[in-house]
Amino acid sequence: MAMPLEVLLTTEQIAAKTQELARSASSSLDSSAELAPLAIAVLKGSFLFHADFVRAWPGEIEIDFIQTSSYGQEKSSSGVVQIRKDLDTNIEGRDVLLVEDIVDTGITLAHLREFLGTRKPKSLQVVALLSKLNARGLSNKVEHIGFEIPNEFVVGYGLDYAERYRNLPYIAILREEG
Repeated sequence: MAMPLEVLLTTEQIAAKTQELARSASSSLDSSAELAPLAIAVLKGSFLFHADFVRAWPGEIEIDFIQTSSYGQEKSSSGVVQIRKDLDTNIEGRDVLLVEDIVDTGITLAHLREFLGTRKPKSLQVVALLSKLNARGLSNKVEHIGFEIPNEFVVGYGLDYAERYRNLPYIAILREEG
């Protein structure tokens, strides 16, 4: 049974912010670098944002994917981050952009920064479409943030609840029934 949704961010707002984030992130990197930057999508939630972000990138960019899990079928993180799919690309000496859908508790981001940092990238920046106002409690640095949002459970544009709602073209707050 579907739960009530309240639109938080429209398709148009997301598209405009994604363009802005691509320009901002691009200008923060060394344009004379020998290798193109690598944009890593954190699956599954960021797949739509990642696709739009790399299409908006004003130059060469390479892509890869990593998959983590800390939510399962719940609305809150278990606190345990599992790597379900590792990178296919060697990131040593590369400018790396970790493309996140949302920074919520900050647990996954802290784990990924540590995990990827051991592989000695030239730089590692985070591009997050969404960040909850109280999210970065683990002192996580997020270099490029699209929208600061309230501490609500959101779905759409790749974000899900128990694998549902990912296909929505907007971001909505998922409300409990009753």
